[in-house]
Amino acid sequence: MSVPTTSQEEVEVLVGEEDLYDGVTVTIKEQIDVGVFVAKLRASLTKWKEQRKKGIWLNIPCDCAKLVPAAIEEGFRYHHAEPTYLMLVKWLPDTPNVLPIYATHRLGIGAVVINNKKEVLVVQEKAGYFKGSGVWKLPTGVVEEGEDISTGAKREVMEETGIEAEFVEILGFRESHKAHFNKKSDLFFVCMLEPKTYAIVKQDSEIADAQIGKLQAELMPNVILSI
Repeated sequence: MSVPTTSQEEVEVLVGEEDLYDGVTVTIKEQIDVGVFVAKLRASLTKWKEQRKKGIWLNIPCDCAKLVPAAIEEGFRYHHAEPTYLMLVKWLPDTPNVLPIYATHRLGIGAVVINNKKEVLVVQEKAGYFKGSGVWKLPTGVVEEGEDISTGAKREVMEETGIEAEFVEILGFRESHKAHFNKKSDLFFVCMLEPKTYAIVKQDSEIADAQIGKLQAELMPNVILSI
């Protein structure tokens, strides 16, 4: 990529935020010409090397995606992507790269909701592995970003069955690898909850049926192991 021949002293460097680990995060906040960006990036890299900086993080919003190929040519690599931006990174020292990788696990929950009659809340799903199988299973789902496991368990029960429940405890969990995109791992927590309401209002978009009492509590160890 051709860049106007300008001495580094004349080129304005990119504004970045320093972290506690001798790193710098640059967030592109406005449109910039690719050639100007490359000149600034090269001048900045020279400055950061002189300052003995280590990890350089480059946050590029989606509407500035034209800058990505230029950054790759300067030695940056992909780190992660979110709906509104792409994060690139570059390790400057001639030492092993110790920058943390992005999130490696997805967090799921299964809810064991048992009433005072020792009856269990179960559902049949409209989609997924058990679609059309007639299998009754526990309400399950994925914990949302920034959400506690207990909150996620209560939310999934409410969304799928309309039952308000109180979190009691975590019964156990399992870990599986290459569960998502043939790369990311999965943590699944089985939680005990106590129902506070009893009128079922199933989630029409995902749940084919919901019942209380289809399984007895004494059978739950086998159910948990089969999830």
